[in-house]
Amino acid sequence: MTTAAFSLPAPAKLNLFLHVTGRRSDGYHLLQTVFQFLEVADTLHFRHRDDGRLTLSPPMPGVPEADNLIIRAARLLQAHAGTNASAGADIVLEKRLPMGGGLGGGSSDAATTLLGLNHLWQLELEKDELARLGLQLGADVPVFVRGQAAFAEGVGERLTPVEIAEPWYLVLTPPAHVSTAEVFSHADLTRHTPAITVAAFLGGAPSAHLQNDCEKVVRMLVPAVAKALDWLSLHGQAHMTGTGACCFLECPDEASANALLAQSPVPGFVARGRNVSPAHAALAKVPP
Repeated sequence: MTTAAFSLPAPAKLNLFLHVTGRRSDGYHLLQTVFQFLEVADTLHFRHRDDGRLTLSPPMPGVPEADNLIIRAARLLQAHAGTNASAGADIVLEKRLPMGGGLGGGSSDAATTLLGLNHLWQLELEKDELARLGLQLGADVPVFVRGQAAFAEGVGERLTPVEIAEPWYLVLTPPAHVSTAEVFSHADLTRHTPAITVAAFLGGAPSAHLQNDCEKVVRMLVPAVAKALDWLSLHGQAHMTGTGACCFLECPDEASANALLAQSPVPGFVARGRNVSPAHAALAKVPP
């Protein structure tokens, strides 16, 4: 076991579009989307324990520790790997990404936990195996585990790696929490958008065909998101990520993104898109 403490980012993601193409008999919706990572992240600090215990600090308000995706991921990995009684960890979370914002913060935290503890405990599990574990925690976890921008299908678990431009984005973070369950159960949600192919996306599918099907419902349910989208739309092709609440706009460069942020009536941040997850880039530099 490695005894040195180390830290890893748990980056945000954007859904560059989100199509709902159908619904399975079990009620899960079939999706198509493209995930790209951002250079903005939560940070997780890992330290080995020799008593098998798992601790997480600080406590997350309103989330019992047993329900926290970080602890659930750690316990899942412990059970799967059959680690001996001495394999435990202290984990400290520096939370930066908003909860319920569509940036994948909880899923990213879970994935970074799997990656970090796999290294801390020297389990040497392959990414495919970690991704299968991650899917038990949420449909977005595998893309963070694999660490490559991807065209996703199914419920989000069927991933085709893609190489796309890495622009600067202005991301607005309206002060709102969107219920994913409420959005996907809403009667007005579009559920039959025609599927597209990876080749069509990479070939430059018209932006009118690359919408977020959840946006119409979220606009009705959450006025703060509608306000953010309306303001961003004055400056270009605005999008919502996931089921919201965060919205984004691709910008020509960092300076123009920061200039727009300075004018925005809604809080936000500027970050560059990345095809390789910052978590994987950081993990490659952690000593064995």
